[in-house]
Order: sequence, then structure tokens, then C-alpha cells
Amino acid sequence: MSRLLTQPEIDWKEDGTPVARAAGDVYFTAGDGLAETRAVFLAGCGLPEGWSGRESFTIAETGFGTGLNFLAAWDLWRQTRPSPTAFLHFVSYEGFPLAREDAARALSAWPELAGLSDRLIAVWPGPVRGVRHFIWPEDGVSLTLHLADIAESFPDSVYHADAWFLDGFSPAKNEAMWAPDLFKWVSERSVPGAPAATFTVAGAVRRGLADAGFSVAKAPGHGRKRERLEARLATPPAPEPDVFGLSRPLPRANRVAILGAGIAGASAAHALKQLGAEPVIFDPADGPASGGSGNPMGLVMPRLDAGDTAQARLLVDAYLAARQTYRGRPGVTETDVRQVPKDDAETARFEKLLADPPLPLEDLEALAGGGLLHKRALIVEPAKLLPSLLAGVEQHYGARPDVDLASRTVNGRAFDAIVLANGMAAGALLPWLGLEARMGQVDFTDGPAGAPPFAMASGTYALACGTRRLWGATFDKVAPETTPFTSDAAREENLKGVEALSPYWIRDTRSTDIASRASLRATTADRLPLIGAAPDHDAFLETFAGMRKGRPADADAPLLDRVFVSSGFGARGFTWGPWAGSVLAARLCGAPAPASRSALEAVAPARLLLRALKRGRA
Repeated sequence: MSRLLTQPEIDWKEDGTPVARAAGDVYFTAGDGLAETRAVFLAGCGLPEGWSGRESFTIAETGFGTGLNFLAAWDLWRQTRPSPTAFLHFVSYEGFPLAREDAARALSAWPELAGLSDRLIAVWPGPVRGVRHFIWPEDGVSLTLHLADIAESFPDSVYHADAWFLDGFSPAKNEAMWAPDLFKWVSERSVPGAPAATFTVAGAVRRGLADAGFSVAKAPGHGRKRERLEARLATPPAPEPDVFGLSRPLPRANRVAILGAGIAGASAAHALKQLGAEPVIFDPADGPASGGSGNPMGLVMPRLDAGDTAQARLLVDAYLAARQTYRGRPGVTETDVRQVPKDDAETARFEKLLADPPLPLEDLEALAGGGLLHKRALIVEPAKLLPSLLAGVEQHYGARPDVDLASRTVNGRAFDAIVLANGMAAGALLPWLGLEARMGQVDFTDGPAGAPPFAMASGTYALACGTRRLWGATFDKVAPETTPFTSDAAREENLKGVEALSPYWIRDTRSTDIASRASLRATTADRLPLIGAAPDHDAFLETFAGMRKGRPADADAPLLDRVFVSSGFGARGFTWGPWAGSVLAARLCGAPAPASRSALEAVAPARLLLRALKRGRA
């Protein structure tokens, strides 16, 4: 199976109807598709009455296609939004995403939706497996797209839907979208009483919904179709144990204290504010971006694995989320990155990766002579970027905050939730996190003239933007309580690295006016960050004590009451930050997870305790 998804070949009827050649079925009928969506799906799910008085409403859909159903729901939401703070969340699945040009052509049939379709086309994702998340806070609308085969992505998603649009191609032409397991997954991801609507009345669909706990009824069809189905979840299934603390319903958190004003804290604050929450930043430094996020420049590029694993997809998801969040912000410059192999083993790894790339040619290609060219990567200037992410957020600096996790208070103020986004300091509050400290030093200078953006990487990296030149960084293990310090040894190590890269400005590194900066990077033993709910350590070990004897974890994880962690980013803080922020904001605001379950489990703090129990070390 190719790591990139297949984009369908589209045939166009004379009236503009798009037809998927492989499926032999239409996406919609030109001139009638929007009316059909409104009749079959919106009215079929009782909308807009169903979201009246609601502050949050989630629609899930099988088969994103052209995005027409999403746009119709968005359009109706704008007309009938229950309040200025209410949010519509739309979750959809697609295994064969349309090319941007085909989607734009298809949606051009509906000029009344042009303002919305233009905004969707502007962020239309490429054929990259994973989860893409977009938000339009001005309208209170979010879109979460699971891009993969539905049999893989559906059971790996986390949310509870208030309504369902079942809209694959017809069951006779696309059996995979109507497989028996699909109805079980729909039931498991529904709130009690959730309606579901579909255009088909096929017997297998009626039986599948009924077996999954839905009451099913035929209704008058639209246009040339005599009948359609309306269903409602009458018998919800028993929930599965929430071992990692990912999906148990929580009270919406409006006032959220965030400890730390680096990229982790700024990203969390930005994502929370987009969802209408009121984040408050606390940091003992004099301002944002003072610790590990405070270098003059940083590089956002993907870390690509040759194998198609959950971790590999997670890293791609995080990179694309960062690129989406930073686009157009101050202190962000797009650039290509030349990544040259360090040795023969890495050369072989690059060759294997390019034989089945996880990113399309618009983002990744081979370098002549070996290596990778990462296109549309980013050079960031934290001193400009972080203030833009924190715009409009209440911020407190200059004193170490007095934190009581048990009462969720900071400096005596009570909050609905607390986020530990303070690097190594998170380990002081929760020592069992086992955070490791790494000293990272970069060196920098100003060249004699401005230059186009430039980046090279091979274990170390070298950046140029304007007159600034920066290279490094070291990553040396130190004691957690170490005060950051620069050293000649680290400067020499960085100099050797940049000489091996040999950028065009190599002479500038021999200037007498070289500055250095060092900071601690919090990392973990498995090199994945800690993002998610903080377990109650002692209660967790007691609840899952049977794991020491080989028993499975089969209960809800005991958690600290609305305490969350966003730390352990290592040297990739600017890559992890936006993805982590969106994950935490969704959890705290009751929105669908903008990530797969396997990704959330891979970064959940609970994994540390589960692993220790399984290995008999806790």
C-alpha cells in the first residue's frame, strides 16, 4: 500500500456533474446536488432545529468527496448559529481525496457558496495520510478530515457525534463505505439519540443500522429517488474503558491557566482562544519565548521515517499542523531545506523513503547526488512569532507562580483546567514524568549583507534569513536542575557541524562577532512528547496493578482533575507546538480530537505508567 493516497480520476458530464471513474458513480448531480444535501442530510437530521440552543454541535460524515455537504452545513450554521460563541464541528473521512483543482471545479457549480468554498479550497489538503484539522473561529466552525482507508481511520478516531451524514457512493458501487463494521463504529461514536441520514434504502444499510442500535425509518426521497433513510440511535453501546484518558466527557473548560510562555504554552493558548476559551499565561521570565523557544531563529522541517508507522504519521501530522498554523504570521519565512545524508546508512534510508514517500512532490523530492529537498519548510523567528500567537491572551510574567494542582489554583485564582507547558518545570510538579534535560546551544552572527532564506540540515542545521546566520544545535544530556550555560566546547561542536554542511556563508562563522545561546530542552526516554491528561499517579498504579501479573488494562484511567501536560518536545518544539495545542484545546472544549487515537495514545502521559506496570517497574 502506497503511503500517499490515490487521487481519483474525474470524468465530467456535459452538465458539470463530476463522476469518479473508478467507482462509476457521481459525487452529486449538477444543479440539484445542493438541494439534495439540504433535503437528505440537513433536514434528514432535523437541522437546524437540532442545534438550537446548543453551544457545541458535532456532525460526522462518511465520504468527504467535494466537501459540498460540509459547505451546506457551514452555510446553514452561519444563518442559524445559536449564539456568537457556539461552535459547529464537522468530522469527515476520505480515502481518495480530490485534487484541489477538481474540487474547485466541482464546487464552482454553486456560486451561492462561493465565499465558503473559496475558504475551503484555500486550505484543501494534499493526498497525505493522516488527520488534517482546520478552524474558522469567526464563524465558529471546525473541520477534521481523516484521510485514509475508512476501515483504518474510522476505528482510530475520537469524538462523539450529534448527527451523521452517511454519504459514501452507492452501496452497490462502493462496498467498503458500507461494510458491516461501519455501523458499529457509527454507534460507538454517537451521543444517545443521535440522528443519521442517508440517500440509500438498501436492505444491508437498514439492517446494519438496526443491528447497531438505531431505529430506522424510510422517508420520502429527493428528486428522482423515491425514498431515503432516517435513523436515530435508540440503544447506545456500552463505552469502552478509557485507559489513556482520551475520550471521557469533561466539563467544558473556559478559564484555563497555562504555565509557560514558550511555543508549547503559546500554541495551547492560541488554540484555546480560537475555540472561545479564556487562557491565562503564567511564566516567571520577563516575557514570552525566554527558554528553549527563545533562540533568534528556528527551523520547522519534517522528520520522516522510512516505515509507515503510527509514529511516522504522527510526525507528519504535527509538521503539517505547524505549517498551517504559522502560515502568514510575523517572523515566519518559507524556505527549502537541503538535507544531506550523514553516512551510508542514512543514504539507504533516504532511498527507501523516496521509493514510497509520505509527502507529495510539492513538499519532497530527491537531491541530485543523494539527500532530500524539503520544500515549503519554515524558518521562524520566535521573538516575532510567539507574540502573534499570544495576541489577546492575558499574560503574567516576572514571578514564579504559586500552583496548587489539587485545587486547580494559580496565585490563588481558581481555573477550570491547568496546562503544564513549562518544559522541565513540569517535571518538578509531576516528578514521575521522568523528563530528561538536554542542553542545546546555537551560535549566530550577522553577515555583511542580506540574503534569501536558506536552510541545510544533517544532524545539525544552518540557517540564513536576511543578514542573520545561525547554526547548531548541541543536544547534550545534563542534570534536570542545571542552569543553562554556553561553552567553547559546544561552539566547537557546532562549528564542525556547519563546516560539514558547508553553506555559502561559511566564512561568516569565522567572524569575531559570534554570539551563543543555550537553553534546556525537555525530552523523554522514547523521544515522543507528553501531550494529554495527567494521570493520578498513585490511583493509576492501584487501578492497573493487575498489569504486573499480565492482566489487561480494562478500566478508566484515574486522572488528576483537569490537569494536562504539554512538554517533552526535545529539539522540535516549533514542530510539535501547534499540533499539541489543538489536541489539548479540543479535549478541554469538548471538540472532536484533531488526531487519531493511535497518535494520542503514543503521546499520552499515561503511556509512561502503563509501560512501567507492564515491565514490572512500577
